[in-house]
Amino acid sequence: MQRLILPLPGNEGFATRLAALCGGEPGSVETRRFPDGESYVRLHGDPQGRAVDIVCTLARPDPGFLGLVFAADAARDLGATEVNLVAPYLAYMRQDRRFQAGESVSSLSFARLVSSTFDRLLTVDPHLHRHPALSALYSIPTATLHAAPLLAGWIAANVPAPLIIGPDEESEQWAGSIAARIGAPHAVLRKIRRGDRQVDIDVPDLARWQDRTPVLVDDIASSGRTLVAAAEKLAGMDMKPPQCVVVHALFADDAWAQVSACFERVVSTDTVPHPSNRIELAPLLADALLRGLRDCSSDLKGTPR
Repeated sequence: MQRLILPLPGNEGFATRLAALCGGEPGSVETRRFPDGESYVRLHGDPQGRAVDIVCTLARPDPGFLGLVFAADAARDLGATEVNLVAPYLAYMRQDRRFQAGESVSSLSFARLVSSTFDRLLTVDPHLHRHPALSALYSIPTATLHAAPLLAGWIAANVPAPLIIGPDEESEQWAGSIAARIGAPHAVLRKIRRGDRQVDIDVPDLARWQDRTPVLVDDIASSGRTLVAAAEKLAGMDMKPPQCVVVHALFADDAWAQVSACFERVVSTDTVPHPSNRIELAPLLADALLRGLRDCSSDLKGTPR
């Protein structure tokens, strides 16, 4: 029986492509507010006797999270055999420990909420810091997909003679993997963070690669301060105009205006809808769904509900 693919509002385009690629039936989720501010949710599509995949990128998750939970519960109440969350971008990965007394460790709290609602979780490049895998937070099976091969393919097809640059030490493996796939050199910058919105960048000697085009690659562009600081340093090194490729285009507040002014071109995947989207990930997620969320570079652990 066909899977039922249900997008939360704002995710319709991604869900339509996903359904077409995996042979699923596209449905829809109707949401609105009652006069008192409470959420109304109605599913359009019959969940009875089949797997339901709810598609919802979790950028800026707070306003719609209750609607997501209500949609999942409705699908289960209406007879779904399993209810999975397809979250191209997964939120609440930042606060992964208690940095100051009294703080909420929100990554653990959010993981408990999602694990209590869904049977499985499918996502792309979660921003893991101190946890080795999502299975350290989530009690349901999780499948983690990686966009680096698709980023590498886009760079190889669109940027002649690239120099892959990671914005900080944490990106060493990320930048190295992309560079190795396309036979390009890579370098890694050193980030000194002064606060949530202030960073300094230390750039190594790049003189031997002045004939190449710098391409900064990162998993998340949120405040954009790191990318802007890196671009400003590169501008003073007599190199070609830099380009930027990211997975998750969050671009909070004025970040997009700031970042786009510093680069010749800024490109992202479509995990978060944004004008910079050029790299489509629906085929990657559809393949995972067709294989039952197994054997897809995942960390499938935990016990299904």
